[in-house]
Amino acid sequence: MKILITGGAGFIGSHICERLLNDGYEVTCFDNFDPYYEPAIKRKNIEPFIPDKKFSLIEGDIRDPVVLNHALEGVDYIFHEAAQAGVRISIQNPEKTHDVNVTGTLNLLESARNSGVKKIINASSSSVYGAVKYLPFDEEHPKQPLSPYGVTKVMAEEYCRVFQDLYGIKTVSLRYFTVYGPRMRPDLAIDIFLRQALINKPLKIFGNGTKTRDFTFISDIVDANCLAMTRGNGAYNIGGGHKISIKELSERIIAITGSSSHIEFGDDVPGDAEHTSANIKKAERELGWSPKTTVDEGLEIYKKWILRSR
Repeated sequence: MKILITGGAGFIGSHICERLLNDGYEVTCFDNFDPYYEPAIKRKNIEPFIPDKKFSLIEGDIRDPVVLNHALEGVDYIFHEAAQAGVRISIQNPEKTHDVNVTGTLNLLESARNSGVKKIINASSSSVYGAVKYLPFDEEHPKQPLSPYGVTKVMAEEYCRVFQDLYGIKTVSLRYFTVYGPRMRPDLAIDIFLRQALINKPLKIFGNGTKTRDFTFISDIVDANCLAMTRGNGAYNIGGGHKISIKELSERIIAITGSSSHIEFGDDVPGDAEHTSANIKKAERELGWSPKTTVDEGLEIYKKWILRSR
């Protein structure tokens, strides 16, 4: 069984690579090592897999159909993790975010259309919901994104749905809620807060700290992806069920590190959702998935990983 993982050298993609290699699959990592953050970090993510004969790396861009067509030869399943991530960069540069997340996804679907691929598991986001009508979000909650990033994730989901309806390509979209854990991107709050706390530096929060997030540990995200290979259709919320405020998150990080850090508050960030909370009943029912890792457990694991990686 041959698997292609777009964005396979990134945070989530590299964890999916690792799990599938351990499960005996033949895995191709497809990544362009975009310098949105340091490419060396991504290369280090996949370094342990290089000696594995079941692993291969294709350096390419999902916006290049020629390279995509070559990469898809003989592929059974696609995990589509490649994206221009980040709400803030999407506000600064909406054209690039659209090009990668929408045009890139369309290219992938078009290449897959005649390739014999059995299913595409598409990485979506809680950012599709945006403005809160009610909590927790279920999959029928109105979609009113607050950033270009959120808009692109809605469009990618819709392309997946339309290609399934028109061409019979099986697709599933997993709406991730604030993923964290080892190898996470260095621009994300939990990584920044933990590293600051470990050296007793201030934890700087955008806004007054009352925004809430539903944090999801990386191993739970990987579990959902693996289940979606053979189960599910349409869109699913994949959240940790641990909605807490950013201020409370900061306080927990200070506590588990025994830090003398203090919390500072700054200006709010435009396009940032006030609250996220996942209703995961559909994923429980149709995928057989539920999260296993609490926030405190996940933060402890990540703290230890940071200390080891130093």
